[in-house]
Amino acid sequence: AKAAPDGYTLLLALSSITILPEADKVLKRTPQYRLDQLVPVARFTADPTVLAVRADSPWHTYAEFIEFARAKPGAISFGSSGNYGTMHVPMEMLKQATRTYMLHVPYTGAGPAIVGLLGGQVDALATGPATVVQHVKAGKLRVLAHWGEGRLAALPEVPSLSELGVDVKFSQWAGLFVPAGTPEPVIAKLRDASRAAAADERVIRTIGTAGTPILYQDAPEFAAFVQQDAKVMETVVQRIGRQ
Repeated sequence: AKAAPDGYTLLLALSSITILPEADKVLKRTPQYRLDQLVPVARFTADPTVLAVRADSPWHTYAEFIEFARAKPGAISFGSSGNYGTMHVPMEMLKQATRTYMLHVPYTGAGPAIVGLLGGQVDALATGPATVVQHVKAGKLRVLAHWGEGRLAALPEVPSLSELGVDVKFSQWAGLFVPAGTPEPVIAKLRDASRAAAADERVIRTIGTAGTPILYQDAPEFAAFVQQDAKVMETVVQRIGRQ
């Protein structure tokens, strides 16, 4: 955000970029950056988060899971990569939407959180599909729902929360930004290059091997997406409060 706006400093950011400034405010810290210091150029991917539990858990459907959470507040624990992270926030959104209480167990990263779920230290977690597909195929995990729209190519049998009547959406996305003040001709060239890369079969195959499809957005659409995402994250993080 503080780099020279000359087109030579680019930022490939993840969805946490809209969360961190709000977390800083809640924690009474000076935000390290503001979103208006960055110009969205292109979004490449947007993976809807999925709700995963162990295959030997008592919950075979989302309805069973949420019914248990309502009946026994605090009995279900969920892991995350850390406070206000992209594994924590969607679960808080679910809690807020369903008026349930589940115990948050923050780990020191996504990997340890997955290990915690597999090992029985926590009961559930929210993460990207690519992270859990191999464990689902191995019969170790079960996915109950996802925070996107429609059905997922990697997990076509899994319903969306919207489909189940819960109006929450969250995706782990990746997009390109440049510092504010970068000349428009430079941004135009970067948009062209990003568009070409997103349509390149080699790029599509490479990213696809990780189970993540290309969901490209050009600058205008991506800017609107970021703005809306930031508004939602502001509300969610304020409701989470200090942790």
